[in-house]
Amino acid sequence: MEWLKQLAPTIATCLGGPLAGMAESVIAKAIGCEPEAVQDIISSNKLTAEQVASIQLAELELKKQAQSMNLDFEQLAVADRKSARDMQIATKSYLTPSLAVIIVTSFIGVVVATLAGFSKIESAMAGTLIGYLSAKAEQVISFYFGSSASSQRKDEMIHNSTPIK
Repeated sequence: MEWLKQLAPTIATCLGGPLAGMAESVIAKAIGCEPEAVQDIISSNKLTAEQVASIQLAELELKKQAQSMNLDFEQLAVADRKSARDMQIATKSYLTPSLAVIIVTSFIGVVVATLAGFSKIESAMAGTLIGYLSAKAEQVISFYFGSSASSQRKDEMIHNSTPIK
């Protein structure tokens, strides 16, 4: 998914937030597949040059649509995480932290088992499942500790800035 963040950051932001369905539809239309197949295609990282160009054009079109509707995808994603955190504070449910512990522990266990040689990831399905578990662990960390999206934006601004002489 890192390649998608570089290629089409607006679409990648949508995929990670409350507008994931819309982003999947945009990608599906751009590359000519069903929306249900988008996640597998993104994970496989096997796109033709024409499909990559179509995704870039879809990114531009999505930005135009967002401007016309006064949408800020990053703000929507932040609001989505904030509402989930507020719900956790209000309900004091054990479900969210329990799932977080299970997901992160499972990810750490799989990584340790693989690195120690106890398990091998030999099939595409196993690799896909590990990638999925990794993404969920990243979401858990983002939920509890915040994401690095604003840090990435700051780094990009510094990179693009003109030094003062």
